[in-house]
Amino acid sequence: MKKIIISAALLLGSTTFITTSTQSCMTLATSSVGLSIIKQVLLGGINSAAGIFSNKQAFLQNDLIIKALPSNLRSIYNMLDSVAPGLAAQGKNYIAEAAVYTVNTSTPILRNAVNSLNANDVTRIMQGQDGIATQILREKTEQQLVQAIMPQVDAKLNEFGIVRSINMALQGTNLLGTLLGNQSSSNLGSNGLSRLASEQMVNGMFNIIEQHEKQNRASMLRAFSGAANK
Repeated sequence: MKKIIISAALLLGSTTFITTSTQSCMTLATSSVGLSIIKQVLLGGINSAAGIFSNKQAFLQNDLIIKALPSNLRSIYNMLDSVAPGLAAQGKNYIAEAAVYTVNTSTPILRNAVNSLNANDVTRIMQGQDGIATQILREKTEQQLVQAIMPQVDAKLNEFGIVRSINMALQGTNLLGTLLGNQSSSNLGSNGLSRLASEQMVNGMFNIIEQHEKQNRASMLRAFSGAANK
């Protein structure tokens, strides 16, 4: 009987320790120290994305940005390859050049959102799975980012004349109308291409931030645990 009582006491003691440790980590996470650690990780991801977007070749070669290519834009590139070899590559090149001009618009929006994170956001991050911090950042900024950079992308693509070139290459076909769900139109509107390109940029940016978050999540949690035990 004594052994059972002692074992029960040890078990209860262990449970109390685990609960207390968890509470300590959560308390730390929602403190100024916890906020600082999470902000540091997210800002590092934003800086990484800004560095890639500022370099046309880095943008073109980044797998996470390629992965973010909208399906409609991918289909347009595939169509162009079949009727005007080289024009698809030219389009990608111009979009990469346009991306450079969006950095000074997108970066402040993302940084402001990170700096406005609150205790509820941090609690979600601590309790969530990998990538949850980037998901919260996406929820706060995605639509704002697309709306903010799209006019810049549109101006640059019109300057390069890529929309006119695509329409000339596909003149006389209904491929674009079918693809974009407008059977009565055989032209790609400037804002149509600009929106697709802007969506690729925004999604690519979040892919880069998420990768940075996942790479640093373990060290972030260790920092919480280490500080809680001091």
